[in-house]
Amino acid sequence: MNGILTILGCGNSTGVPSIGNYWGVCDPAEPKNRRSRCSALVESGQASVIIDTGPDFREQFNKTDKANIDAVLYSHPHGDHVNGIDDLRGLVLRRKGKMPVFGNAFTVKDLQARFPYMFEGGALAALYPPLLEPFIFDDFGKSYQVQTLHFIPFAQDHKTCQTVGYRFGDLAYSVDLLNLETDALHILHGIKTWVVDCAAYKSDEPSVHANLRTIMLLNETIGAKRVVLTSLSLGMDYQSLKKDLPPGYEPAYDGLQIPFTPF
Repeated sequence: MNGILTILGCGNSTGVPSIGNYWGVCDPAEPKNRRSRCSALVESGQASVIIDTGPDFREQFNKTDKANIDAVLYSHPHGDHVNGIDDLRGLVLRRKGKMPVFGNAFTVKDLQARFPYMFEGGALAALYPPLLEPFIFDDFGKSYQVQTLHFIPFAQDHKTCQTVGYRFGDLAYSVDLLNLETDALHILHGIKTWVVDCAAYKSDEPSVHANLRTIMLLNETIGAKRVVLTSLSLGMDYQSLKKDLPPGYEPAYDGLQIPFTPF
């Protein structure tokens, strides 16, 4: 039984085009250059989870054939990854019980502070019940489960904070990272497909996102045969990337579906 990861959004924090209909170097005539903020849908058997709920989440989810999900996995609490959290309300009110949300302690505590009504409910409990049930990872490298879907979280260095990547069988998803430490590389070793942030692409001095050189060096240890670059910026035209990237590397696009073998 295979799983499917669907790229709901592969743009960096601005999206493409950015506000003001600015496309940077990206060709507006290429549909795959139209990028919403990073998010993914992961499905295995009857289970489905979302990774991150950025500001484009409602429109992203409405393009799928899903009516609901089983949980949300958060990478970190930066706005371009969480600011669509309110749109979970419609999904939760149509299901039985709260929606589980997973993340590291930094992320979960930040979400609880900024969106307390989603976790605690509002003053009128009948109209605004608690919607989300938080789960904080107590052990990176441990296997967690949502319905039939098993996953392993791993820590990532984003310079400004620790982010979380996720391994699902022979596929892993990594957004907003500058580098990975040995423990994460050990967890990722042997995957076949790696969806990974490369927003810094050819920058010689990346500050918070990885460049291609770093990704290629890390993958010498990881060994993924297929590397799908995400968090794509206004400076990364789809067709130019396809021509420029080495074999085994490709740019993501919104709607891309990637099969994987679950745990």
